[in-house]
Amino acid sequence: MEKILISACLLGDRVRYNGEIQLCQHPLLKRWQAEGRLVKVCPEVAGGLSVPRPAAEQQPGGRVITQQGVDVTAEFEAGATLAVKLAQQQGIRLALMKARSPSCGSGHVYDGAFQGRLITGDGVTVSHLRRIGVQLFDETQLDALAAELLRCESGKDPSP
Repeated sequence: MEKILISACLLGDRVRYNGEIQLCQHPLLKRWQAEGRLVKVCPEVAGGLSVPRPAAEQQPGGRVITQQGVDVTAEFEAGATLAVKLAQQQGIRLALMKARSPSCGSGHVYDGAFQGRLITGDGVTVSHLRRIGVQLFDETQLDALAAELLRCESGKDPSP
């Protein structure tokens, strides 16, 4: 059975920076969870950050800084490394990560100015997962993920 790495916040774990719940209540997630496909991870917590914690954004050049100016890049990198190890141990080829997160954002992240502006880019963990060939989706792309899952299980490699 094909497993899916998933941001723990999407399953309702209180791991977001502000401690709020970010549960994604999509029928596909409920089915995949019941089937035992989902392998959850919060790279930020795994990397040693607390809940709650100050908001952080990636800066130009890749550092991750809190709104108060504290560099938390090491924690983000540590969490990304642990997520990669988990994906490799579980043979994971697909991941569902939280959109716009400095760790888990896929395709768009905040610009580092703490003004709510998005730019093209990936979060720290997503960047690491892409390097090992994991296909990334966010919670707005569940249908696309379902199609890739079907493709994987039919014996075909996921499309690039």
